[in-house]
Order: sequence, then structure tokens, then C-alpha cells
Amino acid sequence: MTYCLHIFICLCLIVIQTTVMPYIPLFERFYDLLTPFIIYLSIFRSARESMVIVFIFGFFMDIISGGPFGLYLTAYVWLFISARWAITFLHVGDSLLLPFVVAAGVLMENFLFIGISAMFEQSPRVFEAMVSTIFVQVLWALFTGPFFLMFFNYSHRRWDQWFMKIFVKKN
Repeated sequence: MTYCLHIFICLCLIVIQTTVMPYIPLFERFYDLLTPFIIYLSIFRSARESMVIVFIFGFFMDIISGGPFGLYLTAYVWLFISARWAITFLHVGDSLLLPFVVAAGVLMENFLFIGISAMFEQSPRVFEAMVSTIFVQVLWALFTGPFFLMFFNYSHRRWDQWFMKIFVKKN
């Protein structure tokens, strides 16, 4: 049943990212909104539950983006694997580390995008613009990432409580 919540959250994030944010000047260089959700899944949810969502929405983002096919899927899978690996060494439940975890995820995703873009474009002006955008996105991630993670955690806890209340009433 948590898949329904995951799908709902991801679809809402995609709709906000593609239809609302490009028209608000303050948010035109905001980072990919699914990045903190992928990080949340890798830190707080089980791997079996999370990998399905990572693959589905990596594939979905590849379909709706104009980039090379597999770009988002690859980025999300590596982001998921890296965050799972990082929690073996770091205590990410510590609220002081959350901004840096999300910022590192945004930075890693952008490095993957730069690497793939370097295969297709050779213009140095493009890379200068990318560095400026990446800097802004990492700053956004430092300040907003923990709020996204707290929102996802809160919504999952409320969903689980609501679902258990309904399930217990039926039995």
C-alpha cells in the first residue's frame, strides 16, 4: 500500500517541477525534485520497496525529459546506491547531516549529467553555464533538502498510521 503513496508523491513532484516551477523566476534553476525523494527512500525505506519506485520514475523521467534515454534512470539508481552505501558509514538520522546528504546527492546527479553531456557537446560556454547552475542548485539543496526529507518522513508516518487504523478496524 505504500507504493500508492510513493507514486502519488512522485507524480505530484513531477507535476510541480514541470508545470509550476519553470514559470516562477525564483525557482527556474531549482534542482530535480525527485532527488530528495530518492535519497529519502534510500535512507528511510527498505531497498525492495524503494527500488521499484526508483526504476519506475527513472524510466518515467527519461520519457518526459529531452535528454538521452537512460539519463535519469542511471542517475537515480546511482544516487540510490550511493545513499545506501553512505548510511553504512554515517548516522544520517542526525539532522545536522541531512542538508549535506541532499546537497551531495544533487551534486552527484549533476556530475552524472555533466559527464553524459560532455559526450554530446564540446562547447566550453555550456559548461560555464552548468557550473553556475550547479552552484545555485547545491545552495537550494542545502536549505530546502532537509524540509523535503522531513515532509516525506511525516507523510509516510501519517500514511502508515492511517492505513493501520483502517486495517485494524476491518479486523
